[in-house]
Amino acid sequence: MAGLLALAIALLLVLNLAVFVLIQRTADFNDTVEEAQQTRFVAREVLTRLVDAETGQRGYMLTGRLEYLSIHTEAIQRLPDLFEELTGLTVGDPDLGPRVEHLRALSDERQILMERTISLARTGRFDEAVALVRSGRGKVLMDAMRVEIAAIDEIQTTRLQFQTRQSEWAGNVTVIANAFGGAVILVLAGASAWLIRRYIYEVQGARDALDRLNAGLENQVRVRTFELTRANEEIQRFAYIVSHDLRAPLVNVMGYTAELEQAGRIIDKQMTAVETKAPKLVEQDALTAVREDVPEAIGFIRASTEKMDRLINAILKLSREGRRNLVPEPLDMTAMVRNIADSVRHQTHAAGAEIVVEPLPGLESDRLSVEQVLGNLIDNAVKYLDASRPGRIVVTGEETAGGWIVYRIADNGRGISDRDHERIFELFRRSGRQDRPGEGLGLAFVRNSVRRLGGDITLESELGKGSTFILKFPTRLILPAAGDYA
Repeated sequence: MAGLLALAIALLLVLNLAVFVLIQRTADFNDTVEEAQQTRFVAREVLTRLVDAETGQRGYMLTGRLEYLSIHTEAIQRLPDLFEELTGLTVGDPDLGPRVEHLRALSDERQILMERTISLARTGRFDEAVALVRSGRGKVLMDAMRVEIAAIDEIQTTRLQFQTRQSEWAGNVTVIANAFGGAVILVLAGASAWLIRRYIYEVQGARDALDRLNAGLENQVRVRTFELTRANEEIQRFAYIVSHDLRAPLVNVMGYTAELEQAGRIIDKQMTAVETKAPKLVEQDALTAVREDVPEAIGFIRASTEKMDRLINAILKLSREGRRNLVPEPLDMTAMVRNIADSVRHQTHAAGAEIVVEPLPGLESDRLSVEQVLGNLIDNAVKYLDASRPGRIVVTGEETAGGWIVYRIADNGRGISDRDHERIFELFRRSGRQDRPGEGLGLAFVRNSVRRLGGDITLESELGKGSTFILKFPTRLILPAAGDYA
């Protein structure tokens, strides 16, 4: 009996050691994953900051407004810290280190190029500044940086795949060892009743501990969900307040712009009178300034304020929708989509296109949100039809396992490039030729609404062949009760 007990103890020690090694490997693997993700994030943040700096540079060159320089300066000031962090993450790495250094060199050259164009613009040498931008060197540098960042991503992905395979192998070995050890333990336990009894008591205790742990975890999940919901509501309120406060000065700017236009017309009229009666008193530069330069500048101001007004309206709409209470109700989806199709029939008729709505499964959800989602997607499909072929938009749906319903809005329009499949759902991002009005908020609004309804939206598209937006909704929208987060 003592020999059996010693053997059982030795085997347990071996198994514990194996589990400890696996846990350590898992912890190391998690650290590696976290470091790799941080490296990729910082590298992409570097590119984002450079794009912001480039935006500020070009905005200043186009408008001459110092606000754009502040955007440029803020982005540039953040870059040294990002590169320091990126260097710290890759120090001593023979694969990533040289690429980070090359990325830093490309960034430095791009910054020098931007500063040179800004300096030329400040001194009034706009033609030289524009020529420098049009030389294409800036694009070459940005493309090179994107290549380096893509290479860093690929290296990290390859490493993670290799380490994942190693971790899986170690896990399989440990599982086999545990299975073998468990079989031996059962054999040894069968020879000793009191060992079996103790084993049962230990298992029961572990189960009780697991039940307690699960109960605690469920409560933590409810608390975290409530906190996230509250944080999202705060963000929505903040967006509404900021957008609302921006409107007041914007209205003033638009009003004063109209007054400037009126004043310009009065001055032009007076200059015309002076030019008629005493042409020698009129300077040609003054006439040019009054009749060409000032109206052109006012036109730029008006175009910018109108665009900003549209953006603020879109943000306010997004914020209001995020704060609106959802009201689930049974929806006749076939009738709803056909009504939406009827509302754009004049557009499809003018384009020689058709919308086909097949019988759709019903849904219990918020009517206004679902109508807005489908209306946006169908409107986009009509807007971006390919003029070279008859347009056709088909809406289908089906119930799937697990209490989900999937709807598809397919068109044979222009299609969307692979690299833009995710970007089009971001705020202020658009894809392809910009020959249609819009601010890049429609699909961001759609995805936000779909997620609020507990669903998901994905895209299948090929440039030049058409697009299919896939909506996945729960059959029944269940709103969380306030008491669930208590």
